[in-house]
Amino acid sequence: MVRKYVGSILFLCLLIGITIYVLIENNDMRAVAAAMARAEHIWILAGILAALFFVAAEGSIICYLLRAIGRKMPLLKCISWSFIGFFFSGITPSATGGQPAQLYYMKKAGLPLADSTPVLMVVAVLYKFVLAVLGLFIAVFWHKQLGAYFQGYYWLFYLGIVLNAILVAVLVWVMVTPVCAEKTALFLEGLLVKIRLLQPKEERKERLREAVARYGAVVRFFQENPRKIVVATVMTLVQRCSLFFLTWLIYRAMGLEGVSLFWIMVLQATVYIAVDMLPFPGSAGISELVYAAVFASVFPGSDLAASMCISRGISFYMVLLASLGVWCVCHFRSQRA
Repeated sequence: MVRKYVGSILFLCLLIGITIYVLIENNDMRAVAAAMARAEHIWILAGILAALFFVAAEGSIICYLLRAIGRKMPLLKCISWSFIGFFFSGITPSATGGQPAQLYYMKKAGLPLADSTPVLMVVAVLYKFVLAVLGLFIAVFWHKQLGAYFQGYYWLFYLGIVLNAILVAVLVWVMVTPVCAEKTALFLEGLLVKIRLLQPKEERKERLREAVARYGAVVRFFQENPRKIVVATVMTLVQRCSLFFLTWLIYRAMGLEGVSLFWIMVLQATVYIAVDMLPFPGSAGISELVYAAVFASVFPGSDLAASMCISRGISFYMVLLASLGVWCVCHFRSQRA
């Protein structure tokens, strides 16, 4: 399955290589290494747990929504799908590979696409909705203060808010118009028949209509049970904040004080929003660039590069490797089944 993502993986490796080169070129790596070495292990461990919680929390949201529609799946299995989503999102531009991979393994576990698709769409909508609302809230109340931190990259923050808001609108529109989903499904089926990848079968069209009907029923269930969406939204907010909290843990690990937990979380939220929708696998390179600009006055001297290495190393690269391990286990188990 990973074969078709070879190009994206190579591009990610190229971005990582460029990032490492720029890091080495612009910093005294001995001083950076010394700063990393003096970081307190207890705070680093807490940061690792926060990063793992970030991914596992998405699995708990998937589990909650599936159970809400009557599909009782084990929590650990849902968490494994979350790690799979993180891995394929991390190696593809704009995180486009995450949900298709999740749908594949959810189907392998016996979940019909008519159930798993709307659940994952709700997860995606809430994720983008929370980011867009946080971005608007920050822009309204801390616009002037943020300008001094972002330097020349402030436009990326507003671009991130706009792109997230547009995606939320598109996803919501697709969710609440099952007729559009039926037409799209039948069009794609007809196209595959026309190019002779599928044989024409009336039964297949009936199955597609039944799946779309089930999809519509699931969407209507969520529309009629807003409390479920409210709970999932709160869970999503906590999940997102755990990643912003990680930066403060790194700040404490470096033995620094003076900047509040709240303000560090606000700054990290703006960095995340600025790079989230950009077409780079794992936001590699651009995340480090924006982080270095925004946190330059928070982490002095070599502590800036050290904190960036630790923060991104934990929140992305470590979790990406962990997610790769989870995917390998799930893939081989599904092959044996």
